[in-house]
Amino acid sequence: MACPDCGAPTLAFPVPSEYREYLPGDAAGAEVCTDCLVLRPVDDPPAERPDLTALSDAVPSNDEAAVPFVLLVGLLPSLVTNRSEISDLLARVERAGTDPLLALDRLADDPSVDPDTDLRGRRRQLEQLL
Repeated sequence: MACPDCGAPTLAFPVPSEYREYLPGDAAGAEVCTDCLVLRPVDDPPAERPDLTALSDAVPSNDEAAVPFVLLVGLLPSLVTNRSEISDLLARVERAGTDPLLALDRLADDPSVDPDTDLRGRRRQLEQLL
């Protein structure tokens, strides 16, 4: 599938039930653009989760951290609106053994992606909010 914002390919994945509350609507999965990193809910995701590190080496390779991290990145454009959800996801990523702020730094430095959101600016704002 192609991203409607930038035309790059997207990566669809199932979202475990414990994370679905972080998606709008009742979607069973999500897709993320491999370039601009915009996240959208999808009703018919693949049955198996793809390797989310295909987005970037900055995405945690640990499955327990990868999904909440990608959801976190997808919520960053609306930081104020999603403050509680972002805080929850940061904690989940950290509990899974990954430093989420360091991973955001690495993602911001990755030349293979061109995020729609200023990840460095959002990271600074996260530090102030949390």
